[in-house]
Amino acid sequence: MAVQLTRRGALSLLLFLTPAVTPTWYAGSGYYPDESYNEVYAEEVPQAPALDYRVPRWCYTLNIQDGEATCYSPRGGNYHSSLGTRCELSCDRGFRLIGRRSVQCLPSRRWSGTAYCRQLRCHALPFITSGTYTCTNGVLLDSRCDYSCSSGYHLEGDRSRICMEDGRWSGGEPVCVDIDPPKIRCPHSREKMAEPEKLTARVYWDPPLVKDSADGTITRVTLRGPEPGSHFPEGEHVIRYTAYDQAYNRASCKFIVKVQVRRCPTLKPPQHGYLTCTSAGDNYGATCEYHCDGGYERQGTPSRVCQSSRQWSGSPPICAPMKINVNVNSAAGLLDQFYEKRRLLIISAPDPSNRYYKMQISMLQQSICGLDLRHVTIIELVGQPPQEVGRIREQQLSASIIEELRQFQHLTRSYFNMVLIDKQGIDRERYMEPVTPEEIFTFIDDYLLSNQELTQRRMQRDICE
Repeated sequence: MAVQLTRRGALSLLLFLTPAVTPTWYAGSGYYPDESYNEVYAEEVPQAPALDYRVPRWCYTLNIQDGEATCYSPRGGNYHSSLGTRCELSCDRGFRLIGRRSVQCLPSRRWSGTAYCRQLRCHALPFITSGTYTCTNGVLLDSRCDYSCSSGYHLEGDRSRICMEDGRWSGGEPVCVDIDPPKIRCPHSREKMAEPEKLTARVYWDPPLVKDSADGTITRVTLRGPEPGSHFPEGEHVIRYTAYDQAYNRASCKFIVKVQVRRCPTLKPPQHGYLTCTSAGDNYGATCEYHCDGGYERQGTPSRVCQSSRQWSGSPPICAPMKINVNVNSAAGLLDQFYEKRRLLIISAPDPSNRYYKMQISMLQQSICGLDLRHVTIIELVGQPPQEVGRIREQQLSASIIEELRQFQHLTRSYFNMVLIDKQGIDRERYMEPVTPEEIFTFIDDYLLSNQELTQRRMQRDICE
């Protein structure tokens, strides 16, 4: 057996088998074809190359995009990729290192790790209700986002937010708040004249103009005062509207409705008379009627009207003493003169010396004022024919009228008796004995006075005192 060193530096083992034959080589084979003997070649495992720290570019040159590698080589100087070099990795501002912060050039000619720089980003900001924002550089570092609100809203909170190095936004999310009241505009103030014979005027107006400065929603509008189309009395009236939006903000406006009544100068009642007027008695369209007290007659226009010029129509009448015409043909003609003007108290006595008659006349003469206030005229029928006397004050009645009066009113000549007749000519009360004026007045005041006379009586209560 023999050992031979080939050019490749590999050790070959030769095995010789008998008989010896000259071997024949097949290129690339490790075996001989002849079975008589065999030769085997075994290659050794190649050994690792020897480390050489002097090679300047043992590993590839590090190049960190958007970052920097700071390297330290065992050889110093510019040998930043030689074997054993250690590099500290960092990123530019706005970028974050992903991977190893420190790597070393290994004997395998590779770096001990990998890394890269990722751009820093903040999360996208959510939109805010009734507002928006604009950013200087999107969601990147140092980008500033400025918030603003829609018209009618006010921003509460941070007006700006900045994307910081930790990937968060500075500050907090603001909100848009509706604090502006609605816009409301009332109708213009108005003035109106009352209609004829009325103290009020019907006034109409359009509803107020209301607009919300924010989302345009008005929840309700309230009115303080009469509704449009109402009747307004004389004077100034304040109408106020209030509008509310969804945020409960409110705004108010007001205007004035002024109603005027055309008025005439106040009329004075006539002497010995009084007035009855419609409406207020001095307003446009009012009618005033003139009345005279009992025993007086109206002379002139019976009524006057307040005109739009604020002047009364016509001229005032007067109340003249009532003239009784006793020279009539019948008792009916005499009584017609008193119809709706005077009450009658007819006194009948058998003779002037009758003590009941004398007593009654004496009491009535002391109460003339009260009789006039109650519009009472006395007719006396005294005595027996042919000396019988009938009179109204100083005026004498004819015998025929005396007789008719007795028959109409059933008045006997045999004894004292009286009858009270109202203004419509109706027999209302009879007396067989003298009565005090107070009794007569009480009966008249309780049963015979009209509403107008009652009013006059209250006004003249103390006139006889």
